[in-house]
Amino acid sequence: MDKLSGFVAGLGVAVGLAFSAATAQAQTLPQFSDSSHLGVQTCAGSTCHGAVQPWPNSSVLQNEAVTWAKHDPHAGAYDTLAGERAKRIAANLGIGDAQQAKICLDCHTNNVPQSKRAKNFVLSDGITCEACHGGAENWLGTHIAGVGGHADNLAAGMYPTDQPVARAKLCLSCHYGTKDKFVTHRIMGAGHPRLSFELDTYTFAQPAHFRVDTDYRQRKSWTNGVKTWAIGQAVAVQEILTALTDPGRNQDGIFPELVFFDCHACHHPMSNLRWQPRESVGLGPGIPRLNDGNLIMLRVVAGVIDADLGAKIEAQTLALHQASTKGHEATLAAADELKGTMDGLIQKVSGHGFGGDQMERVLNALIGVGLEGEFVDYIAAEQATYAIGTVIAALEASGQLKGDALARANTALDGAYKAVENDESFKPSDYLTAIESVRSAVQ
Repeated sequence: MDKLSGFVAGLGVAVGLAFSAATAQAQTLPQFSDSSHLGVQTCAGSTCHGAVQPWPNSSVLQNEAVTWAKHDPHAGAYDTLAGERAKRIAANLGIGDAQQAKICLDCHTNNVPQSKRAKNFVLSDGITCEACHGGAENWLGTHIAGVGGHADNLAAGMYPTDQPVARAKLCLSCHYGTKDKFVTHRIMGAGHPRLSFELDTYTFAQPAHFRVDTDYRQRKSWTNGVKTWAIGQAVAVQEILTALTDPGRNQDGIFPELVFFDCHACHHPMSNLRWQPRESVGLGPGIPRLNDGNLIMLRVVAGVIDADLGAKIEAQTLALHQASTKGHEATLAAADELKGTMDGLIQKVSGHGFGGDQMERVLNALIGVGLEGEFVDYIAAEQATYAIGTVIAALEASGQLKGDALARANTALDGAYKAVENDESFKPSDYLTAIESVRSAVQ
């Protein structure tokens, strides 16, 4: 058995899917691994990843560090903690200097323990290479020697960011939270912006420091945008339900942890009479709804894969909303039941192809639930817009949508993005009109 085959067999999975590998390595995020972090200087040499321009005829661009430093907002994440808004948040929370407070550093920089910081490690560099790819102590030698491949780097401890499950867990660890670092309603109340995330859209918007070509697809795992989106939704729901059922995170004094609820159920001008009924939640006016934007998306995904499973998630989501009016214990019981349904769902989504007519089915299902009134809440509309954009892009890439039809679809998509451009002025009726335009464009 050759080296690569041995690595794959040891993980019990084919490299093309590598789901088990992603899951196994994603259990320990780079910030909390045992490997030492060597610092950006280790990666940014001109003969490594610090070239000013991409190298011609190279399978790797080699200018990754320059792209990160000049174009990636993650590079400036630490610097934002010196801004006026950060100072205000820190003062409101009573945590002192934001650039020294662990609660801020855990997501605004690569805040590994002091014992894991090598001599060239600089905390103020922000969200660095190793914050995503893992401490380079054990894999750097294999990586630069040129004698091994990507699988060898993973075996030595590099974090598998190319694999959607692992990437979703990594991104959501800051863009939503974990048991170790969690953005609460108190932090938002102190002035922190609302967090939003969707795996495929945010991956696409990230200044690319890689090129997905034939060589990339041979060396690493790759999925189309719809599958990446679907996996991201499944992981997001898993993280949300894990937090909702975590006694350390689901309550704040006599109140539930309000970060689980739809922000705009409470935060909007009283003159903006935006409440509308939703049959799928069965709640009347004046009752804050749990934020179920990701659950709606996952329901669509599940319905395409398995109609009965989609119906089950819909029923259990309704039960969760109903339970929220009956008390804390009832809510936890309903969340636990829904969480049980999620068991194995990430694997099921990861193993599904989402090719051909499957993408069209996803798009039609998204439009269908939108026309049924599921996107009257802003966050759900925002997630739906990301999703529709992902599917249209994937249909274009596969050649299924082109020419005038593609132009019409993108024009309609622009209307959807405009409708969710400003959460404070969001109008469900405008978004419904946008969804109807998308339906007309893709028919």
